[in-house]
Amino acid sequence: MRSEKCQVKSKKWVWWFVIWGMAVLLLWLVVRRVPLDAVVQVVARLQSWQLVILVILNGLVLLALNGRWWLLLRGLGYELPFWLLLGHRLAAFGVSYFTPGPHFGGEPVQVLLVERQHGVPRSAAVAAVSLDKTVELLLNFGFLALGVMLVLQTGLFGAALAGGTAVWLLLLLLLPSVYLWLIWQGRRPVTRLLRWLKIDRLATAVCHSEAQMNTLCQQNPGALLAAIGISGLSWELMIIEFYLMVSFLGVSLTLVQLIALLTAARVAYLLPLPGGLGTLEASQVWALSLMGFNPAVGIGLSLLIRLRDVTLGLLGLWWAGQRLRLVWLRP
Repeated sequence: MRSEKCQVKSKKWVWWFVIWGMAVLLLWLVVRRVPLDAVVQVVARLQSWQLVILVILNGLVLLALNGRWWLLLRGLGYELPFWLLLGHRLAAFGVSYFTPGPHFGGEPVQVLLVERQHGVPRSAAVAAVSLDKTVELLLNFGFLALGVMLVLQTGLFGAALAGGTAVWLLLLLLLPSVYLWLIWQGRRPVTRLLRWLKIDRLATAVCHSEAQMNTLCQQNPGALLAAIGISGLSWELMIIEFYLMVSFLGVSLTLVQLIALLTAARVAYLLPLPGGLGTLEASQVWALSLMGFNPAVGIGLSLLIRLRDVTLGLLGLWWAGQRLRLVWLRP
């Protein structure tokens, strides 16, 4: 039995080594194509007041994203301290960011923290996080589908982007849309799926959470609509933040070019590498090169994004460590 556990742990470490190795290799292949002095010249354009503006804008984005979760919990009947929830969301972001995959993995941390620290029943905690993630995916895939179709229509990337990409993104958009519609209709799709698969124990737990989601949609739909509205606001702020990043690095983009570049960055995060390491840099260098701009700007832009996300991720991991330690030490 012990040998089997050791083998599982060994395979896990090998898998992590391979994933991180691929990410670092891809990053090296991208960076080596861009002269270092060109990147230094691009980054040297930044001034302290510009960094302050970017920090303020990103803070507003975080407040909007946290407000969505706060509103959903409030809609379920749990008014929790906004600023503590912001810390919990950063903790979830930290776990998701450093975990291989498309920004998933931190959701159990959100559930655990609101359950143990604020006494929210697990079914309600799972319901709020599930609705929060569903709305997030709905807006994310909606923007990506719109961005890809806009790029295809304008031919901005030439033949480098296939039409099948838009089809796949539209299919992905259907998943959160259909799920949210079924929940609004009082259905429990995941529960039915789990029962069909004969995973009864998990189906029972999920059933309680989906029942809470049904109740919120039918009895307090304003909370869900407000959450969707604040998600739209967060996307507007993210687009403004991204535009200013590019502008501060000395590049002036049209609206279509800006959406195309941001779409490339968001697609890069969908690939199964931790924090989109390597894929983000490749996407920005590739997209800007196809649009006829200096590829060094892509590296500079990636550095700005990395500095922001790694700082937030490490802050979130610190918060998670402090809060979970309090939870485990509590008698």
